[in-house]
Amino acid sequence: ERAHDGYNLVVSGHGPEAVLTTMMGEVLHRWRYGFRDVWPDSRAREDRLDAQFWRRAHVFENGDLLAIFDWLGMVRLDKDSNLLWSYPGSSHHDLFVAADGTVYVLDMEAVIIPRIDPRRHVLEEFITILTPDGEVTKRVSLLEAFERSPYAMLLERMPEAGDIFHTNTIEVLDGSLEGVSPAFRAGNVLVSVRELDTIAVVDLEEETIAWALMGRWKAQHQPTVIENGHMLLFNNRAGEAGDDISEVIEFDPFTQEVVWSYRGSPDTPFFSATCGSNQRLANGNTLITESDNGRALRCRAAPVGLPSRLARTH
Repeated sequence: ERAHDGYNLVVSGHGPEAVLTTMMGEVLHRWRYGFRDVWPDSRAREDRLDAQFWRRAHVFENGDLLAIFDWLGMVRLDKDSNLLWSYPGSSHHDLFVAADGTVYVLDMEAVIIPRIDPRRHVLEEFITILTPDGEVTKRVSLLEAFERSPYAMLLERMPEAGDIFHTNTIEVLDGSLEGVSPAFRAGNVLVSVRELDTIAVVDLEEETIAWALMGRWKAQHQPTVIENGHMLLFNNRAGEAGDDISEVIEFDPFTQEVVWSYRGSPDTPFFSATCGSNQRLANGNTLITESDNGRALRCRAAPVGLPSRLARTH
């Protein structure tokens, strides 16, 4: 009775589909489309895990659904799982749909960049913008955005080659914090760059980093601006001396003051090494996805230093 009632949209590693469920797990609707049905001539191996399930999905009010095959592409289906269009780029991790239907997605290319390494490939990442019909209108290189910004020194933290950023979250800002910082004006984009332990705001017009922050988090996921002007963030590696502990924190992005946190307890440990997400619900509860253990839970807010009370576990 303390949980915020509603439907849940769920994707997982069981198959290339998303399901809409009630709070009790009853399946109300299902969207499904296989990778080979979209791209039968792809060179991706049949046993590649990324081709076997969707990484992230977004449902529209009319029942259409966007879904990402991680590192392989993105599809839009109608409510009956008919394919409307596909984007064969290396989309990965996350997407965001603006009010006008514009789609923002993380994208990447394996390239040799001599100024980084003249022999080994790196994964250069982009923010790709598409129309509601799937036509690409713009791509912004995150590497170049950092290089041309006052935050270029953060690139000293990136690996020498390979997956140099591993960006895992994208959110288009609504301008609610622009009065505090012009970097947060409407249309700029908040991202999470795991390999830099950094969250950043990208100015897509100037193609530069307008704001960036490191903090108490490592290998973080899902920074998101919430209604009170704070941020939520999934800190994957919150433990000290190698302890397997994750946490979700609510903090002021300008003072870094933490006003709420959830870390689990000895009886209900909480840890997700590589993935995870959080969402503030309308009644003030927080929905947390402990991805690596396949668990979703809802927590009530509590003062910092006190254990958050578990509102519901699926």
